[in-house]
Amino acid sequence: MAHDRRRRLHLCPRCGTPVREPTAWSSAWRCEVHGEVHPLLPPFRPSREGLDGLLRFPGVPVLAPWPLPAGWLMAGFAGAGDERTGTRAAAVAVAGPNPLGGPADMLVVTEDPGVGLGAALAGLDGVDPGAGFASAPPAATVSFGKHDFPLWQVGSPDRAVFAGEIKGRWLWLVLWPDTAGVLLVEPLALRDLRDPGQDLDLPFGAESPRLPAR
Repeated sequence: MAHDRRRRLHLCPRCGTPVREPTAWSSAWRCEVHGEVHPLLPPFRPSREGLDGLLRFPGVPVLAPWPLPAGWLMAGFAGAGDERTGTRAAAVAVAGPNPLGGPADMLVVTEDPGVGLGAALAGLDGVDPGAGFASAPPAATVSFGKHDFPLWQVGSPDRAVFAGEIKGRWLWLVLWPDTAGVLLVEPLALRDLRDPGQDLDLPFGAESPRLPAR
């Protein structure tokens, strides 16, 4: 039953509407608005089992801040893709105290070009940061695999959005509220949760309301 439910709930990663399943004539999932897409799966709960669900068909890095900011917890996972293609976009949700007061949420999205999940979570209409991206100096930096990668701020009225590239894939950091962007004043270290041999004691909290398809 769980497998059937998961199949019925495949959505477009760009607009969140239900998509048509592959047919005998086409192996692609199709959105009535955006054509062929990598289907967005129902979110995975913040637990080791939820993470294992996202990692079942790994196709892109599953990046998370590590160590987490003080007081922050893992708040769930999401992905776009299927058994045939593997995961083509991965989103890791974390939540905790905003340094400027109140609660805050962050989604870290890694995706292949053209998927559009990160742009949708950023409130954009396209599949990438848009015209003029990276035309100014970078606004933040993340470290991954002993290398630093620049991020540029993407305009949004109600959230802080940073985007860049890591090894040919889009990386998006989307934070609510916009004041939580101060977390990026210092370089943020990322880890790939797919990597074997990591003994990370991940702290899990409540499921984030910012997860796509929640």
